[in-house]
Amino acid sequence: MVDLSDRYKHEEDDEDEEDEAMDETGYKTVKDAVLFAIDVSDSMTKRPPPSDSKKADRDSPTSAALKCAYQLMQQRIISNPNDMMGILLFGTEESKFEGSEVMGEGGLNYPHCYLLSDLDVPAAADVKRLKNLVEDEEEAEKLLVPSKEPASMANLLFCANLIFTTKAPNFLSRRLFLVTDNDNPHKGNKEMRESAAVRAKDLYDLGVVIELFPISNAERGFDRTKFYDDIVYRPLMADPEAPAPISGPADPSSSADGITLLQSLLSSINSKAAPRRALFNLPFEIGPGLKIGVKGYILIKRQERVRSCYVWLHGEKPQIAVGMSSRFAEDSAREVEKAEIRKAYKFGGETVTFTTAETSAIRYFGDPVIRIIGFKPISMLPAWANLRPATFIYPTEVDYIGSTRVFSALWQKLLKDEKMGIAWFIPRRNASPTLAALIPGKEKHGSRDEQVMPPGLWVIPLPFADDIRSNPDTDLVRATDNLTDVMRGVIQNLTLPKGEYDPARYPNPSLQWFYRILQAIALEEDLPEKLEDKTVPKHRQIAKRVGDQVTEWGQVLDQEFSEWEAASRQQHKRRGESEQPQALPKRAKTEAAAGDVLDDAEMKGHYERGSLAKLTVPVLKNWAHSKHISVAGKKADIIERIEEHFETK
Repeated sequence: MVDLSDRYKHEEDDEDEEDEAMDETGYKTVKDAVLFAIDVSDSMTKRPPPSDSKKADRDSPTSAALKCAYQLMQQRIISNPNDMMGILLFGTEESKFEGSEVMGEGGLNYPHCYLLSDLDVPAAADVKRLKNLVEDEEEAEKLLVPSKEPASMANLLFCANLIFTTKAPNFLSRRLFLVTDNDNPHKGNKEMRESAAVRAKDLYDLGVVIELFPISNAERGFDRTKFYDDIVYRPLMADPEAPAPISGPADPSSSADGITLLQSLLSSINSKAAPRRALFNLPFEIGPGLKIGVKGYILIKRQERVRSCYVWLHGEKPQIAVGMSSRFAEDSAREVEKAEIRKAYKFGGETVTFTTAETSAIRYFGDPVIRIIGFKPISMLPAWANLRPATFIYPTEVDYIGSTRVFSALWQKLLKDEKMGIAWFIPRRNASPTLAALIPGKEKHGSRDEQVMPPGLWVIPLPFADDIRSNPDTDLVRATDNLTDVMRGVIQNLTLPKGEYDPARYPNPSLQWFYRILQAIALEEDLPEKLEDKTVPKHRQIAKRVGDQVTEWGQVLDQEFSEWEAASRQQHKRRGESEQPQALPKRAKTEAAAGDVLDDAEMKGHYERGSLAKLTVPVLKNWAHSKHISVAGKKADIIERIEEHFETK
C-alpha cells in the first residue's frame, strides 16, 4: 500500500488572516505560492525535427514549459485570485533581477538566472507579457539564449530561497516547480553537488516543497539517482509531512508517433497545481479502545462560478467594495447588538427561545468521529443509496502512531472479503450525525503508470428511512426481443474506447465560456464569438457508424408499435363488451372515496398481499381512525402503523 499522506498534504491551521480565506463551502483555504524554474540549455531549447503529422511536437521543451506556465497563470488569475506565481529561467546567457526586491549581497545578480516574472499575484499585465513571449518566436529567441557554461544549481536554489522569503514569507504552501532534462548537472564536481544539496535542505527547512518535472531524453533518458535524489526528497512512511513523490518523466516526440510534450507536461503540472489540504482530521474508532487517525479529502468536486468580491464602479476607477451589515429593531430603529439576538422555534403556537449555549447543547451529538458499528457485504448497498458526494479518507500518524499499518490491514481485509463497514459519522462539530458506508477503493494507474486514484476508504453517507421514496406504479410497455437485438448493435458500435467515460476530456462549456469572457475583458482582447463545446455529439461520425442501423431500428419500432396498438384496441374492445353490465364506479367508491372505510377483512387482505401502498391516503386514514391508530405523518408512516397493528395481533 502506497503512503499518500504526502500527496494530499494537510496544511495546518494558521491564525494569520492574510494567509487564509474561506471558500464557497465554508472551509479554510490556504494561499499558495508557486515559482516555476525552467531550464534554458541547448537540449531544452532545441526544436524537434520537422514533420507533416499533426501529432508531432513543434515546441522545444523550454517553450512547452513556458506555455504550461502561461496556461496555469490563466487558470489561477480567475480560480485562485489570491495565489502567487512567478517564473525563473536558469541557464540563460543573460542574467536579470532588476526591478525586483530579490538582490544578492552588494546588489549583484546571480549569473545565468533570469527572473522573467516576479513572484506575485498575477496581474493582467503579467499574463499579457507571458502571452507575447509564448506567441512571438523572435522575442523568445532573443531571450532564450543558452549560456556557454552550465548554471549552478546551488545559485538557482538560493535565488528561489530569497524569492520565497521576500515575497511570501508567511505562506503555508510554497512550492518550486523545476522543469529540466539534465539529470546530472554537476557531473564529477562533488563540491557543487554538496552545495546544491545544502541549498535544497534550506528550502525544505523553510517549508518550500520542490516538485520535479523531468523531461526524458530520447538518447539517455532521465535517471533521478544521479543527482536529484539529493535535491528532491522522497516521502517516508513515518513522515506524513513529506513532499509529494516526483513525477514521471515527460517524453518529447522524436517522430510523428511520439507523445506530445506539451500535453504530457500539462498533465503532470495540473495534477500538482492545487495545494494539498485536508477537509478534516478525525479519530477513526474501529473497535472499543482501538482508535487511529485519518484525514478526509474531496477528490472530486463540482467546479462552479465563484464571485470573490463586489466592485464599486462609480468612482474614478473600479474599487473592491467592503461590505458591512447591521441589525435594527423594527419598532424603534435602534441598532441591535449581537448578544441581544436569540434563536426561536415555533411549537404549539408559542415561540420558544434558546440561548447560544442551549442551541449548541441541543445540536451536540458527540465529538467528531468515524466509529465502525458493523460490517455488511458490499452487494447489499444499492447504487441509489448515496445522499451526498463521497469523502476519501487516508491514515495519518500525527495523533496515533501506527495508524497506517492498522488502516492498511482493515483496507486489505475489506477488499479481499468484499465487505463494507457501517459507521457512525460526525464530520465536524455541531454537524448532524449520519450512518455511512466505508467502501474500500483500489489503486488505479494511468497509461504512463502514474497513479490516478489512490488506495483507501470512501465514506458514503447513507439515507435514513424518511429519505427513501418508492417509485410510482406505472404500466410499462416492454420492448420485444427483436427490437432489443437491433438496438444492441447500435449500442455496441457507439461504446467508448475501453468502455470507460473520462469526464476530464469534456470540460463544462458554460464554465469555460464564462472564464473566456472574463479573460478577454481583463486582458483587453476581442470577445470570442463562438463557444467551443466538446459535449456536442459528433453527428457525422455517429451517422457513419450506426446511421443504417438506427434507420432500421426506427422501422422496426414503427412496425412493433402498430402491432401493439392494434392488439391493445382489440383487447379493450373485448374487455368493454364483457364488462359492460358491471358497475365500475362501485369499486372506485369502496376504495378511493374519502368517506368510506374498508372492513377488517379487506384491509387484512391488502396487508397480506403487500398492497397497502396502493390504497389512497384518505382510505388508510379512515380505517386507522376506526382502530384508534395515529394518522400523523406521511403515507409511509401510516402504512407502518397499520402493519404493526396486524403484526401484534
